[in-house]
Amino acid sequence: MEEQTGPQKPNGLSSWGRGLMGAVLGGAAGYFIFGWLTGQGFYAVALPGVLLGMGAGWLGRGNSTAFALACGVLGLGLGVFSEWAQFPFIKDPSFGYFLAHFLDLKPISLIMISLGGAAAFWFAWRGQIRRTVV
Repeated sequence: MEEQTGPQKPNGLSSWGRGLMGAVLGGAAGYFIFGWLTGQGFYAVALPGVLLGMGAGWLGRGNSTAFALACGVLGLGLGVFSEWAQFPFIKDPSFGYFLAHFLDLKPISLIMISLGGAAAFWFAWRGQIRRTVV
């Protein structure tokens, strides 16, 4: 009699690789969609982080909290970069100046960037705890 087993759990390295590929694809899509929405008069700076986390969770399917934390940090960084790319300071448009004066942004910008980073963590982490129905 053959023993039936459930779906194989992916190993850590392949899970991280697929998760990073999903994060890159989702983050790039979020960055470009944010730029397009800005041109349409909308402000959605959380979107790059959200899509980064969704891509990572969708393709990653691992079980590493460290990976989810890395996605959260990457989501924050992508949110900061996206904000600078669309709305640099007029006085000095350099990225260094932007980072030095990051806390001078409007509170809604800081909140939205933070939400994008939190969503990147959440979706990357949430993708790990999916339950399969047998």
